[in-house]
Amino acid sequence: MVTHSNLHLKPGDRGMAVADFWRVVDGKIVEHWDVIQEAPEKSANDNTMF
Repeated sequence: MVTHSNLHLKPGDRGMAVADFWRVVDGKIVEHWDVIQEAPEKSANDNTMF
């Protein structure tokens, strides 16, 4: 299972890109990994993180 989120800790901030990964076995979460990166002020290309 995977989620990709735009997390804002304060109103008006650029936010952070958060990806969470879970491995589920028999309906139970057995592992979890996450990756967090602050959203850049300027994107390196025309695609945004979201």
